[in-house]
Amino acid sequence: MDIKTATALRRLRLVSAPEAVSFLLLLVCSVLKRTTDFNAVPVMGAVHGALFVLYVIFWADAWNRAKWPLGTAALYFVLSVLPTGGFFAERKLKREAEDAVIASRARHEAAVKTS
Repeated sequence: MDIKTATALRRLRLVSAPEAVSFLLLLVCSVLKRTTDFNAVPVMGAVHGALFVLYVIFWADAWNRAKWPLGTAALYFVLSVLPTGGFFAERKLKREAEDAVIASRARHEAAVKTS
């Protein structure tokens, strides 16, 4: 995995959890708006909207660079529209990055042994 692909995946991972938190907070604000006089929906809507747009941009970049199959790309997109999906996306992306590091080290060790 090259550095640009790793960076794209890292950006997507870093925006996943905040996007999920903002989605949950927006849902809470929506309930509070209807049950009390508290109305933070415009603010949380803007925050969540900005984070969602970032997620989609980073998702498209990661899909392009990592050359994911359509199923994997669709999974990460669907996770972005589920209230807690961003947390699952973050964990899956972290595991994917760790696996890439392990594979890279194994290739490096194999190359060193054959030299």
